[in-house]
Amino acid sequence: MTTSATEDRILQILEEDAQASVSEIAERADVSKPTVRKYVRQLEEEGVIVGYSAEVDPKKLTGQSIALVGMDVDSEQYVDATNALKDLDAIESLYSSSGDHMLLAEVRAADGDALGDVINDRILEIDGVTAAHPCFLQERLK
Repeated sequence: MTTSATEDRILQILEEDAQASVSEIAERADVSKPTVRKYVRQLEEEGVIVGYSAEVDPKKLTGQSIALVGMDVDSEQYVDATNALKDLDAIESLYSSSGDHMLLAEVRAADGDALGDVINDRILEIDGVTAAHPCFLQERLK
């Protein structure tokens, strides 16, 4: 069994269930618990695993709205704008993108109006952000 195959199995298990115990991962990946601990620690140190999170169904949230916001950024201000966006508490996650927009952010707020305020008053006020296109999440289907 190769190192890459072991890492891949451990990552797949964690992606399916971030709360899986070391014992469960070891059993499902057919490796020892110390092996799981070693690989997880190594993957965290290398930045492959950057965190653990719960998946949320936006329809079942009370008092919170979630949107994916595609953003366009002036290329000369990309680094500064991206750093400023990372500092916004309302942005849960931020990704570079090769699609319709340079950046995609998961934005959370109390309701649709508050989300609009975050986009208009915080995101679009950052130097270099030239456009923000929200897509409000309705219901998790998978």
